[in-house]
This record gives sequence, C-alpha cells and structure tokens, in this order.
Amino acid sequence: MIYFTADLHLGHYNVIRFCNRPFETVAEMDDVLITNWNAVVNRNDDVYILGDLFYRNEIPAEETLERLKGKKHLILGNHDKRWVKDVDRPRYFAEVTNLLTYKRDGVKYTLCHYPMLSWEGRGRGGYMIHGHNHNNPLDYSDQYLLNAGVDVNDFRPVTLNELIENNERFKQ
Repeated sequence: MIYFTADLHLGHYNVIRFCNRPFETVAEMDDVLITNWNAVVNRNDDVYILGDLFYRNEIPAEETLERLKGKKHLILGNHDKRWVKDVDRPRYFAEVTNLLTYKRDGVKYTLCHYPMLSWEGRGRGGYMIHGHNHNNPLDYSDQYLLNAGVDVNDFRPVTLNELIENNERFKQ
C-alpha cells in the first residue's frame, strides 16, 4: 500500500496553536501522530513524507523513526534541514530528495513539500501532492492539486483515494 503525509512537526509545540491542533502538549500530539501512523501503515507499505517531519524535537529523531512502520520516502521540507543531517539516512529512508516524480498505472505524480502552480502531467490527470500549507487554504480549484498535510488528513498517513476525499472536504 502507498500512503502520503506531510507536516507532522513532531516535537513542535507552537504548531498546536498555529494550526489549532486538538492537543494540549507536544507529548500528546507526538503520541497520537505516531499511534495513528502505525495503526494504518504496515512494515512493507511505502510512506511518502512531503516534508516537515520534525521541528524543534527534543527526542532524537532516530528514536521516533525506529517506531514508525513502513518504508519511508522523505521529500525535504523547510524544517527538515537540521535534523536530517544528523541521522543515518540510508538506515531510515528509502530515499531523501527535494522533489520526486514518478508514473504508476499510467498516472504521473509530482511530490514536493511546496505546492506548485504547474507540474508534469497537469491538465492530463497528473497529481501534484504537497505539504507546507497545513490547514491554510489555497486556490484548490484544480482537483489534482492535493494537500498531504496531517492537519487536513485526520492526523495520519492516507492513501491516494483518502487524500482526494479529504481534500474535497477541505475545499468546502
């Protein structure tokens, strides 16, 4: 199974207030995010993390990464630059990149932390999946521009179909 997620901000107290997350403490938020992740992701599943996995975390990233199931693919976000240089990337990630494009079942996918106005396959059924905006609305009139952020995806990694459904609900 393939899952998408973004903007977990594990360890970041202020994101609770900035995004109106329903948590009292960082420990509670981190515990819920990790529990939700492991409730849906299995060991052999692929999880595309579209940036900002950690920010200002006091617990070493390796401790949390050990707990998260699945084959993790990290697309770097603006808050990943510090912590990612201190971890053994090949041990924890199948790949680490700024931008990823691939084709599956005839559909093109562009994955980036930042939403893009144009991408390969736009207008021809290609998806642009991003993070960065949390629960701040963009012009989501393009049904193929999808926000993978946990704030609009029930605080857990989601499949493409769930991503589409959640983004439709978010637009309303």
